[in-house]
Amino acid sequence: MKKIILSITCFFSLIVATGSFAQDNQTIFRSDGIRKSGGYVALSNKFTKINGHYANMPEFYGGWFINQKFMIGVGAAATTNHIPVALADQNFPGNKVTYQYGQLGLMTEYVVASTRRVHFNVNLLTGTGFTLQYDRREIDDWDWDSDRDDRYEDDAKFFFVMEPGVQVEFNLLKWMRFSPGVSYRKAFNAKGNGLTDSDLSNISYNVTLKFGIF
Repeated sequence: MKKIILSITCFFSLIVATGSFAQDNQTIFRSDGIRKSGGYVALSNKFTKINGHYANMPEFYGGWFINQKFMIGVGAAATTNHIPVALADQNFPGNKVTYQYGQLGLMTEYVVASTRRVHFNVNLLTGTGFTLQYDRREIDDWDWDSDRDDRYEDDAKFFFVMEPGVQVEFNLLKWMRFSPGVSYRKAFNAKGNGLTDSDLSNISYNVTLKFGIF
């Protein structure tokens, strides 16, 4: 009986000793969970070129900001100025036919050292781009008669677009940041409206203000 009790005691002692030396498995990727959650919106203006012509492109994006590092959300941008269409590429006759370019998709942003006064981030938009043609005469011609035939090309052409970028970020206030940066827009399989992938793909410079809980 004493031998049995002694054996049981030794067995449980061995289990306790083994457990005291046990460690968690080492992994390549760590998952500490969500420690802090916030969010912000960004108002941006991009300066770029489309089909060799200057294009002004306001942009809006925002989303959920996780652990002061990673933002996931949506973004959208569109051109606002006159981008002339060559006569041979016009889908309809007009006084001032112009291109309209826009994009919409998933926006992600990774921020390095977010709590420092000056830091940087990298971001990526992936989604859908589109082009169409329209006549800007109603915008520039104050005497334009709305009863006249309004020729407008609403046959938009859609394609896939990616735009990676980087920004330098300045923490102006706890709830506001200034983030100038640069990005590169790449179009894939753009067809129609007289534009190709190379016509739509180009570098963009931007100035951005961000508001939210960082």
